[in-house]
Amino acid sequence: MADLEQTIVNTIRGLAIDAVEKAKSGHPGLPMGMADAAFVLWTRFLRHDPSAPDWPGRDRFVLSAGHGSMLLYSMLHITGYDLSLDGLKGFRQWESPTPGHPEHGCAPGVETTTGPLGQGFGNAVGMAIAARILARRFNAPGFPLVDNRIYAIVSDGDLMEGVASEAASIAGHLQLGNIVFLYDDNHVTIEGNTSLAFSEDVPKRFEAYKWHVVIVEDGHDRGAIARAIEAARAETARPSLVVLRTKIGFGAPTKQGTAAAHGEPLGPEEAKGAKKNLGLAEDATFVVPDEVRAFFAKLRPEWRKRREEWDALFARYRKAHPDEAAEWDAWMAGDPPADIESALPRFEAGKGVATRVSAGEILNAIAPRVPQVVGGSADLAPSTKTLLKGVPSIAPGAFEGRNFHFGVREHGMGSILNGLALYGGPIPYGATFLVFADYMRPPIRLASMMGIRVIYVFTHDSIFVGEDGPTHQPIEQVAALRAIPNLHVIRPSDATETAYAWIAALRRRDGPTALILSRQNVTTIDRQAYPSAAGLLRGAYVLADDRAPLDWVIIATGSEVEVALGAARILREKGKRVRVVSMPSWEIFDAQDRAYRSQVLPAGPRYASVEAGVTFGWERYVGRGGIRIGMERFGASAPYKLLAEKFGFTPQAVAERLMGSGSASPYAGCKGPA
Repeated sequence: MADLEQTIVNTIRGLAIDAVEKAKSGHPGLPMGMADAAFVLWTRFLRHDPSAPDWPGRDRFVLSAGHGSMLLYSMLHITGYDLSLDGLKGFRQWESPTPGHPEHGCAPGVETTTGPLGQGFGNAVGMAIAARILARRFNAPGFPLVDNRIYAIVSDGDLMEGVASEAASIAGHLQLGNIVFLYDDNHVTIEGNTSLAFSEDVPKRFEAYKWHVVIVEDGHDRGAIARAIEAARAETARPSLVVLRTKIGFGAPTKQGTAAAHGEPLGPEEAKGAKKNLGLAEDATFVVPDEVRAFFAKLRPEWRKRREEWDALFARYRKAHPDEAAEWDAWMAGDPPADIESALPRFEAGKGVATRVSAGEILNAIAPRVPQVVGGSADLAPSTKTLLKGVPSIAPGAFEGRNFHFGVREHGMGSILNGLALYGGPIPYGATFLVFADYMRPPIRLASMMGIRVIYVFTHDSIFVGEDGPTHQPIEQVAALRAIPNLHVIRPSDATETAYAWIAALRRRDGPTALILSRQNVTTIDRQAYPSAAGLLRGAYVLADDRAPLDWVIIATGSEVEVALGAARILREKGKRVRVVSMPSWEIFDAQDRAYRSQVLPAGPRYASVEAGVTFGWERYVGRGGIRIGMERFGASAPYKLLAEKFGFTPQAVAERLMGSGSASPYAGCKGPA
């Protein structure tokens, strides 16, 4: 048996060597170094079924060190997932199921998109939290529906990135004993030995995070690895880090243990030498011996049996607890109630209310109807208004709540939100000030790439933050978010549009949504006099209109819609025919059919845009001859009404710009010491 195990482990190494050589790019070192650990984990501990890769009772495996993707692909292939040998041969090629870094949705069994280091670590923490939430809500005596674990392989690079530190701190605080992470402690990164930049004591660091740490001095000793994982599984009150001292590029004659094995092919001669050392055929490629296939063929019925036992358990649960089973179905389906609009609060026309405040009221109104909505903020709930009232907080040992306290950890929050969404069940939201969206841009980008439903609540959305000054006044952030493909950015104009912004975010199933909300009060538009705010669901709509031919079309978002309406009134007094378009979401509007887009933005009139941020991108709507009113510099510290006056965001200033007689006041920054 020991000889067969060694053959299997070396086969995993050989597949990685061959795929990287064929692609002429890739990372052979980690798959070669962690093959022993992956074999032990997948054959002795991981609860999974290759014939049903998405069954809810499975354990989750995350390759946070996504550069070592051939380790994951090799395991998926030899264990029997629907990933063929041709799929491995297509590593890193056009339309292959085996891209350079694992991508959720490309190959079955890939739980999340990884590669940007530390992100998978945070995703796995989010998955562990989701499992705890579901277990607390749905498990019943005799029915442990959710008792799975979250496994991950993490690298030195993962643990250097700050996001992993943030997520590890949260995991330790929440006592997530369903986490077992295997740390590939090979002391090598791209530039050389980790001692160049990394001299901390990682085990002690994680013990300080309140993790359980097990150290294996020989990370290729499969017996020792198994005992360490057993010890980690036995620890249920703390997350576990199993430290495996491994050799990167294990078996390579000259490159083993060096940076040369990390991120480039071994080369023909080194590859042959490695295969010779590993007892593999030197001149054959992509070989999986019959005895290896036979070994996993014997395991698959056992894996399938575990899944069938879970299915039978759930069938009994459905009979014993029909209401809870129906709720489970609703959570897994993920759709909000069809009549969710009936839960929306009504807002008094003409009354001033910040959209962050109205968003909080809306969230609390719809939350009872959508119990799978869970979330929190990066220590800013009193300001972002995202606390669910009358609902407990998630805390160590207490996962029946719905309010998260992420602490001052935007990056960790973003990656954890992705894990919550990927696990299945929760609909997660996370909140912070818009200016700090930059701290969580990588997970936002990955959520957009994966097409998962995460809702971001970004408040304090412009220079009208006021006295906090330019450090806290977002200027370029909305444009930067709009640059991310598949992210819906919605900046509602008033309380009623904000209600539909929440509806749009909840109904969206194919990607994340960012709600951009004001700190300052904005007047609630009288919907008896103006069109319904449901127009937000189409991205843009005509809010105020004159008879054709039009002289001007003014497009605005957020708090500047009110300014545009005022400017239109002034221009009408001067004999101009003006249309005002509220455009809360570029992305949703651009997805509409051409007829609707042409109806809202007709050819002929001149165009202007009004938004208190950089004007980058608005030329796509206003054209080369249009006027873009916005910010091309950082803001200033002053009361927000004075900032509106100084920077040209008043109805009179906008009207004068369109008439060709006005401009914003120059501002060169603070004066410095008196």
